[in-house]
Amino acid sequence: MDVFLILLGLVILCGVAYIVFKLSNNSNISLDEAHEKKSEELKQMKNILSLEFKNLANEIFEEKSKKFSSNNKESISTILDPLKERIQNFENKVEKSNQANSEWNGRLQEQIKSLKELNLQMSKEAENLTHALKGDSKTQGNWGELQVENILKKVGLKEGIGYDKEKNFKNEDDDNQRPDYIVNLPDGKNIIVDSKVSLTAYANYFNTENSDEKKNLLKDHVKSVNNHVKSLSEKKYQNLELNQPDYILMFIANEPALGLALIEDSQIYDKALENNIIIVSTSTLLATLSTVSFMWKQDNQNKHALEIARQAGALYDKFCSFSDELIKVGTNIDSTKQTYSNAMKKLVDGKDNLVRKSERLRELGAKASKKIHSKLIDRAD
Repeated sequence: MDVFLILLGLVILCGVAYIVFKLSNNSNISLDEAHEKKSEELKQMKNILSLEFKNLANEIFEEKSKKFSSNNKESISTILDPLKERIQNFENKVEKSNQANSEWNGRLQEQIKSLKELNLQMSKEAENLTHALKGDSKTQGNWGELQVENILKKVGLKEGIGYDKEKNFKNEDDDNQRPDYIVNLPDGKNIIVDSKVSLTAYANYFNTENSDEKKNLLKDHVKSVNNHVKSLSEKKYQNLELNQPDYILMFIANEPALGLALIEDSQIYDKALENNIIIVSTSTLLATLSTVSFMWKQDNQNKHALEIARQAGALYDKFCSFSDELIKVGTNIDSTKQTYSNAMKKLVDGKDNLVRKSERLRELGAKASKKIHSKLIDRAD
């Protein structure tokens, strides 16, 4: 606005000088002609001043408006583009999470339906392998461990994450101890699963026709199961440096063999519990590990939910920044209005405002083809 006032002053001074110059050159002309010429020249000067003032005001206002629009358009674009991208990412994550939940529920129903079939299949496989494995304790042990690992993989647990195999530990006597499997839970806890196989006496029991021999072989079979409970309790896996419950799981792969031993000695379970051991078969271990697998899947979903919550928080922060920028835009608009108001005050306010000065020139006889708008004159008066 200072530039504007300087330019306006220069234009007025030039106009006055021009009038004085003209008047001095026409000193020999009659008073009527001089008066007429002076009026015409003042009228022309008024037109020139009015036009110059209008053009200058328009140029200043257009320049300010373009600069303001360009800056704010760039500022809003900088805010809205990342915000739009954040919202799109958030919507995609929510959609993927909902889709994953639906898919998981469907898979869970299918998995529950297949548990029975899987259990029957594994029991049948165990029965078929009985004859091939009898008499070889080492082979039987390896086969039992293989059954545990098959179940772990069937339910979707991965080695190194969902479980560890034959991990070495030191007991209180600094002896090495290597449980068959350590099942890991999402909260950092563990469950030990140790496989035991009793097939030799069991297979011989079914292969003999002698009743007395059958009785002895059945006793041997029950004794074998009880010995497994005893030998496992003596290892005291519960004392290892693991975040585990007081009990461990003893897995017997051949479910019919376990059933026969329980019929003959119904106290086997109680004896095992007294030693903090729970005996599990294929079906019960499958159900237990399926629950563990479900816990892992729920934990992953919860982590996704936390990520969604984190993204939502970031979106909220971005929205706050966006709202702050909008407030700045409003402030800039208010500032522009204030600038315009100040210019109008200089134009019409005060005794020596620009409108009154310009109008006084016309009143003094300056020739002009146009007239200042009546509203401006009213405000100036």
